[in-house]
Amino acid sequence: MDFILDHLPTLITFSPLGAAVIITLLPSGRPRLIKWTALGLSLIPLALSLILWLNFESGGGFQFEERYEWFPQIGSSYHLGVDGISASMILLTTILTPLALIISFSIHERVKAYFALFMLLEMGMLGVFAALDLIVFFIFWEFGLVPMYFLINQWGSQNRVYASQKFFLYTMAGSIGMLLAIQMMWFATGGVNGGSFDIPMLYQRWPTLSSDGVLFFIRIGTIKNIAFWAFTIAFLIKVPAWPFHTWLPDAHTEAPTAGSMILAGVLLKLGAYGLLRLVLPLFPEQAADFAPVLAVLALVAIVAGALASYAQNDFKRLVAYSSVGHMGFVVLGVAVAAATAGTAAYREHGVIAYSGAVLQMFNHGLSSAAMFALVGVVYERTHTRDLNEFGGLWAIMPAYGGILIFCAMSSLGLPGLNGFWSEFMVVRGSWPQYALVTALAMLGVLMTGAYILRAILKTLHDRLNPQWRGLKDISWREAWALIPLMVLMLATGIWPRWVLDVINAAASRMG
Repeated sequence: MDFILDHLPTLITFSPLGAAVIITLLPSGRPRLIKWTALGLSLIPLALSLILWLNFESGGGFQFEERYEWFPQIGSSYHLGVDGISASMILLTTILTPLALIISFSIHERVKAYFALFMLLEMGMLGVFAALDLIVFFIFWEFGLVPMYFLINQWGSQNRVYASQKFFLYTMAGSIGMLLAIQMMWFATGGVNGGSFDIPMLYQRWPTLSSDGVLFFIRIGTIKNIAFWAFTIAFLIKVPAWPFHTWLPDAHTEAPTAGSMILAGVLLKLGAYGLLRLVLPLFPEQAADFAPVLAVLALVAIVAGALASYAQNDFKRLVAYSSVGHMGFVVLGVAVAAATAGTAAYREHGVIAYSGAVLQMFNHGLSSAAMFALVGVVYERTHTRDLNEFGGLWAIMPAYGGILIFCAMSSLGLPGLNGFWSEFMVVRGSWPQYALVTALAMLGVLMTGAYILRAILKTLHDRLNPQWRGLKDISWREAWALIPLMVLMLATGIWPRWVLDVINAAASRMG
């Protein structure tokens, strides 16, 4: 047990890689064996993340740290560790992956490649959350692009090639700027004479670096501004925040159902995680100066995302645009934390917004994954996502209808379910800082109710389309992919403290 506790981040991160290797060694002609093996192996990182969660001390900083010399010539080391933010995201990732694999049992083409890629995707996501070295962070950040690209490109819908290429190019465009910024930071902190990529070390050195210094004939203050925007834009693309969001509806619409579950449930959180892990601690002055810009971008995302969702007749595209609005609340919480960090206002309301943003990441991961799974359930039976083609499904799919309403209410933010608390905390924390932005953001909340109820009306109510009379209700396999999410939605809605204690401890240390 001591060995496991001493190497938890590594075991959690790379156990999916071992699973992918085992899957590739299985015979291609045994798809059922491949699927059950993948599902069983995906429970290993889940079990390890539960061990991490149960042994995590809420009041501490980075824990379970592992550090080994890796690339001493440039000051880069294999450095992993977790705090309350990364612990919650690791738990979310390891919960969603097995559930997405259960939904993936409907995949019948190139089964071995599909499930191996899915495990590699999990490794990339977990590596980002565990990394405490910028080079290690960047490697995992880029690695995760490849499996998702192929999952969309090979197992997606009709326009999958266009959607996968757009997803890849958008994210790569942001990554190029981030890589250059990482290199500039290394040079500015000493280069070969002491430069470092170690994130905790940079927390101490980079913000205190004199802005009057010069590097490559450029003031350090200017380099800090450039690096701030390079990181911020890269992460806003991934969130995605307006106006960088246009890749998201295409990727979601064309991705296979399980791909959409992970894309919305985890991959979008990588961008928000980057803002919290790197931008706010490394660039406190720049973040405070440009916090109003982030707040406005968040407002546009909240309102425009909700309006766009209301305008959709494609069920999957509606859920995709809803993610833009929900993640807008995360960006708003980040903006408030950036504007108030290091002040008394942070202790009064900034920490609430910060904790609400992280909780919103967790809650949106649960509800969005469930909604995409439910869209996939009805699509597999009808081969359409057009809301105008549905209607009256409640009469023939009552279990599906009940689950859809439950998960939709979570996404809506109904009190008693998980979505309420995170948005409430962001609004409560942002009101003293950005009252007008917060008030206008309520238009997005209003429209969220409108498009959710519209989708339920068109799917479950109205007159039953005669061609759907023979549809089967949700299967037990599909239900078991949703039941754990529903339990967590209800548990977090009733007792959010189980996750908030861990998150709030990390948020409090920032102030």
